[in-house]
Amino acid sequence: MYVNMDKEFLKDIETTKDILIPKDPLDRVIGHDDIIEFVKIAAKQRRNLLLVGPPGIGKSLIAQAISFHLGKPNEEVTVVHNPERPERPFVEVKTRKEMETEKRDLQMAEGDIVSPESVPEAVAERLGFRCIHCGSYNNAYQSICPRCGGDKYSHINARRKHLGDLLGMFEMNSDPINMPQERVTTTRPLNDREEVVIYERVDGESIKILDQHALEKRRELVEEKPRNVIVPLKRNMFIQATGASETELLGDVRHDPYGGHPDLGTQPYERVVPGAIHEAHEGVLFIDEIVHIANLQRYILSAMQDKYFPIVGRNPQSAGSSVKVQDVPCDFIFVGACNIRDIKYILPPLRSRIQGEGYEILMRTTMPDTPENEAKLAQFVAQEIKMDGKIPHATRSAIAILLDESRRRAKVIDDQKNSLTLRLRDLGGVIRMAGDVAIMEDKDLIEDKHMHFAIKKSLSIEDQIINRYKTFENAMQQDYSSAQKMGNGKDGLPNENVDRSYM
Repeated sequence: MYVNMDKEFLKDIETTKDILIPKDPLDRVIGHDDIIEFVKIAAKQRRNLLLVGPPGIGKSLIAQAISFHLGKPNEEVTVVHNPERPERPFVEVKTRKEMETEKRDLQMAEGDIVSPESVPEAVAERLGFRCIHCGSYNNAYQSICPRCGGDKYSHINARRKHLGDLLGMFEMNSDPINMPQERVTTTRPLNDREEVVIYERVDGESIKILDQHALEKRRELVEEKPRNVIVPLKRNMFIQATGASETELLGDVRHDPYGGHPDLGTQPYERVVPGAIHEAHEGVLFIDEIVHIANLQRYILSAMQDKYFPIVGRNPQSAGSSVKVQDVPCDFIFVGACNIRDIKYILPPLRSRIQGEGYEILMRTTMPDTPENEAKLAQFVAQEIKMDGKIPHATRSAIAILLDESRRRAKVIDDQKNSLTLRLRDLGGVIRMAGDVAIMEDKDLIEDKHMHFAIKKSLSIEDQIINRYKTFENAMQQDYSSAQKMGNGKDGLPNENVDRSYM
């Protein structure tokens, strides 16, 4: 029986194995209950978000959780060949309902599967299901009737031999000489008129009937324009574009060394590649550290405003540079994230768009030290262990040790007393190190000694430098290679007595 940490406390578990991990990703976000309400609104009302705070406090988890609360995508985006101007392909958007209708039509075009007994006897004989001698039905691939022992194919082979003699031994039918026909074309009455109908042998047991409607639908499908699905109906609703390049974010047209030649090359519509803004259509586009793509913010703003953004060839040296696909939909929820010091680098019109159609949220770095929040932090430990998948569960006492470390960090880093830190990514590193140590000792659980060891050793590189050298200045002065030390005199200048012929 799992323990729900929203209702229970740390004392109610023995190990993290007892903890219930919520299915809803928003319920896995620790310490931001007030923010979660805004996030749920953003998901339902399709509002944009700007999450501000230091790394490792759950910004990306919140962004990803929004997609969990969105419905299934409803549109598929396809690039279609334009025979008159191949470098200007069309965009076709189909809804889920339209695609379901097409699927039904396709199934109709595939014909009805029936038993051999339900078709005319002459058809069943020519397809090899009915014996001409005794009238029994059996497998089409049995040339000898199992009931009377007669040759089921004799009349077929005789007819083919006669045609072969007349045509100088050139066989009209492509079926093997000792096999029945694979299909029979004939007519049948329908509403006072005759319609063409085709009977196809599906396997040795059944027959497919293609009527006039099915044949016309098949013809439409064959004549359908060539197309390239760039945003499929079945897709991920969360697209992370952190640090994306221009082509990754906005799309591109691949280069073709043959210049899209109709006989040798690849047609432009086949070379169109969607960007992250298009793949996020109807979903969430998340960009962490948004200031790192400062030169692309204006394109994001344009896509947010218009809900459409063209795909063009972005390399002037490429054969795709002349290709342009207009009106590609990109209706996404934008979630951006940054640190406090980087707010000033966000494009003002982009911030205005977020404020006008969403929310700007300052994330917390600590939460009050209460029994309820202790339980939530224990849930976080269980989540990290499950997500890692390679480390064992932790004992309750080991969790208590991590809680003490959380209190210490809240005080040292954020100057908050009686608080627990929400810089959980760093705590996740402690949990993994403790788990790795437990694995190396062949233990089934993370115990107190493992957690103590991990807390002591999982220091940032800055803390390691301070512990070893006392100050950064000392570290920089002592951080010379042996070659540098050999090559410099006491005054720090190059030593003229050193032989540098080997250098």
